[in-house]
Amino acid sequence: MLPSDIDRLSRLEYMDLGGNNFTGDIPPSLGNLSTLIYLQLYQNLFDGSIPSAIGNLSSLMILGLAYNKFATPQLPTEFGKLRNLTRLWMPQTNLIGKIPDSFANLSNLELLDLSSNNLEGGIPSGLFLLKNVRMFYLYKNSLSGEIPSVIESVKLVEIDVSMNRLTGLIPEEFGKLQQLEVLNLFSNQLSGNIPTSISGIRMLRIFRVFRNNLSGELPLEMGMHSKLEAFEVSENRLTGKLPEDLCGGGEFPKGIWSLSNLSSLRISGNFLSGELPNRLAWNLSRLEISDNKFSGRIPEGISTWKKLNVFKASNNLLSGEIPIGLTNLSQLSVLYLDGNSLSGELPSTIRSWSSLTTLNLARNKLSGPIPKAITDLPHLLDLDLSDNQFSGKIPPQLSSLRLTTLNLSSNNLTGRIPYAFDNLAGYLKKKQKLDLTTWKLTSFHTLKFTEANILCCLTDNNLIGSGGSGKVYQIEIGRHGEYVAVKRIWNNRKIDHTLEKEFLSEESKLLVYEYMENQSLDKWLHGKKMKTNRVLVHHMVLDWPKRLQIAIGAAQGLCYMHHDCSPPIIHRDVKSSNILLDSEFKARIADFGLAKILTKPKPGQANAMSAIAGSFGYIPPEYAYSTTITERVDVYSFGVVLLELVTGKEPHAGDSEMNLAEWTWKHFSEGKSMVDALDPEIKQANCYMEEISLVFKLGLICTSTLPSSRPSMKEVLEILRRCDTPSSEERKVGEEIDVTPLLRRESYLSNYRRNGNKVANQSIDILDGRL
Repeated sequence: MLPSDIDRLSRLEYMDLGGNNFTGDIPPSLGNLSTLIYLQLYQNLFDGSIPSAIGNLSSLMILGLAYNKFATPQLPTEFGKLRNLTRLWMPQTNLIGKIPDSFANLSNLELLDLSSNNLEGGIPSGLFLLKNVRMFYLYKNSLSGEIPSVIESVKLVEIDVSMNRLTGLIPEEFGKLQQLEVLNLFSNQLSGNIPTSISGIRMLRIFRVFRNNLSGELPLEMGMHSKLEAFEVSENRLTGKLPEDLCGGGEFPKGIWSLSNLSSLRISGNFLSGELPNRLAWNLSRLEISDNKFSGRIPEGISTWKKLNVFKASNNLLSGEIPIGLTNLSQLSVLYLDGNSLSGELPSTIRSWSSLTTLNLARNKLSGPIPKAITDLPHLLDLDLSDNQFSGKIPPQLSSLRLTTLNLSSNNLTGRIPYAFDNLAGYLKKKQKLDLTTWKLTSFHTLKFTEANILCCLTDNNLIGSGGSGKVYQIEIGRHGEYVAVKRIWNNRKIDHTLEKEFLSEESKLLVYEYMENQSLDKWLHGKKMKTNRVLVHHMVLDWPKRLQIAIGAAQGLCYMHHDCSPPIIHRDVKSSNILLDSEFKARIADFGLAKILTKPKPGQANAMSAIAGSFGYIPPEYAYSTTITERVDVYSFGVVLLELVTGKEPHAGDSEMNLAEWTWKHFSEGKSMVDALDPEIKQANCYMEEISLVFKLGLICTSTLPSSRPSMKEVLEILRRCDTPSSEERKVGEEIDVTPLLRRESYLSNYRRNGNKVANQSIDILDGRL
């Protein structure tokens, strides 16, 4: 605690106590230090009140109270007396109540950051009258009412009032802010038009107004005078065309799509119209314009869209033939053109679609034969040509592809179905009878298939994987693209009858699971590094919100096993390849081949294992000296999965002597920045850096060498839930994350080897502010 007589330091000008573990109250006597200019108390454990006496520090210029959890956290109106204050930094301080009107007196203020709190009420009109303010952060609160319409803060560079409950119009006077670079208004309840004046802001780089109730057309000059880097207007009720000179002020030739710094453009789900351009921004890799009213032909100049990786244009009014230039895009992996009015034949030669995994041309007017060239696409997984006018035979070579989805329905196709797609007909043809009496079907819920549906499809053509305990097949069970995954257990393994009693289902001959469209997490994180010919080649980025969603889903499964099952179940083989993902990236824990019921041992005995179980990189260090089994085995393995999600590295990818967990601890113990360890695919996700940092720390504490230092899965799940991203509808705006007691309750002592020399007994406090 800070001493109550701290005012004895009567001549003190600079005080920086940030990034420590001070607790209790901030002493009111601090307000007697009349010469104090600089006061930083951020990232401590203060849990008392915010002393109003700080308002007496008339010389104070810098005040940082961020990342504390104050018990009576209302903003003192006395802070309005700090006329010399230039920076007020108070994110995540548990603030409640209203922003005092007295803050309008902070005439020298340059930075106001009250983000990620629980503030309510309106934005005081006087805040936008401050002449010197440059950065204005009120995001992730519960603020309501309208944005003040009179704006005199002409030096503003960044405004972020997103993720609140603001209503009313976007002020026309925003157009006066000619130094404004960032304007974030997303995730509110704003209505009306986007003001025309905003299109005249020459410095504007970031413009995000998605997830509001905006209507009308986009300003015709939007982007003409500025070099936009982010332009996000989805999930509104906007109409009309995209401005013809959108980002015409960029470095490249004018055009409605030529945003010079743009890498991703997502405007799906509006009423936008117009035609596709001949040229795109040179770096555009993702274009999503589905569910709009774009019309006209796909331009021949599409061959210049060289960087395009994902192109989704479903449900528009596109017409004409598919140009040969579209097949020149060598980096294209996902192509959706379904639900348009495209006609003519498909190009007979496909030059460069070597990376394509998904091709959906359903619900068009395409005709002619299905080109044999489609059968030469090495990584194609999903093919949908339904509801067209294709004719002729189904190319038999399609059976050579490892398709997970094939839909050729509602066409004019003729001839025989290729043998590989007609498994059931093939078995009758052979006059073979399936002896169903030898199979015992145990159902855990209502089924849409029978034993016969499964047994007749166990062919190599349906094989999608092979693991340590058996082969896995993908089998269609209906006419609507419904699938199950069937695991065939190896029958040449010696059965442990004691294990059979504990987990009978895994000793069955066939296990039928829900089919997970997005397969396993490891293929998304490490697929580019794998060399198996069944690898899911993904060029789409697994962004941070999806990664956090996956972590929460997997934690829920383990939490259920550990805390809700009686007796508890330990998985013993938690790893990213055993975390399966459905079409919405919801996670399921799979493969209970090593699962063990945690029953109470007999007197004088401990729950022990007969042999080491698990996978390399996920095995906890206590396996080297103990055979006792606890739930903390799974916690360690799950911690490795968290580190995979954050770093993108494989579990054994440390260096020649270390696995991922050891490498991460060494990286951290040497004081290196967390950012240096991040997966490049999420390194630029600045708006999620707090959550990423927390999951990084959680992965560290879960992989502590001492089992008792690891949290329970219930604690892990609670942390991840409170860390959920603002995009989740379940998270309350402004909700804070309180994990400090858990993450700081233990220090970690570890030995590392570096160039043959031991670096021993390094004490690491994971809340020391280095991350």
